Amino acid sequence: MQSALGAHDLIPLTKEKLDITDFGRVQTVAKELRPDCILNAAAYTNVDGAETNLRLAYSINALGPRNLAVVAAARDIPLMHVSTDYVFDGRSSVPYHEFDRTNPLSVYGASKLAGEEAIRSLHRRHFIARTAWLYHTVGRNFPKIITELANQPVVRVVNDQVGSPTYAPHLASALLRLLDTEAYGTYHLAGQGQATWYELTCELYRQLGIATPVEPAKSSEFPRPALRPRFAALTTIQSPCIRLPLWQEGVAEYASCILAAKSNVHSTI
Repeated sequence: MQSALGAHDLIPLTKEKLDITDFGRVQTVAKELRPDCILNAAAYTNVDGAETNLRLAYSINALGPRNLAVVAAARDIPLMHVSTDYVFDGRSSVPYHEFDRTNPLSVYGASKLAGEEAIRSLHRRHFIARTAWLYHTVGRNFPKIITELANQPVVRVVNDQVGSPTYAPHLASALLRLLDTEAYGTYHLAGQGQATWYELTCELYRQLGIATPVEPAKSSEFPRPALRPRFAALTTIQSPCIRLPLWQEGVAEYASCILAAKSNVHSTI
């Protein structure tokens, strides 16, 4: 299926059509489609699952990007790769910029960092775009899950992890702007500002008109297999300086889409 994406024609490929861990398949598809650039949004994103599925996590998050980098370099076309705030350890007290030292706490973060390093070492024409706390109306993500929990008497949400909530359409727009430059390198593209999961929930409920009480909680109340960075807000000092809208604007747009969809459903009943 081919669709327009700004001034570019996008040919989206599912993992069934292109397994990026299969180098031969990557070569074949590139030869067939002859793209003028490659955008890699594929990833193993089960953060907790990665702790016991190391081979799978590294296969998708490190080997896959390596395969794409080799093919992109051979064809001399740009490779744009989406990475994560999990490459940092969260010990900072100010937002991380592109040149801050990485030190992942989890297998997921380490595998994503390995993918970054493979790309940098193999292909000069690369864009590595780190983002954080990504969500959209499509797919499984935190806003969807926390909205489903609103039928409980009280919702308790972690208030000691800080990040940069990012609305996927805002990221897509930023990636397009970046793609139209030749300023290859590493970029942080995330919603401006910072929030805890608790603050994100409060804003989301407010925008959706949900009256369920929200109480702050500690991470220790919800033990998970993988460590999360306590503070992983992102900022950019790269040039060109591409800034996304404030994270609250992303929540407002997301909520507007959700409410509009509900209204359409009710109007057809």
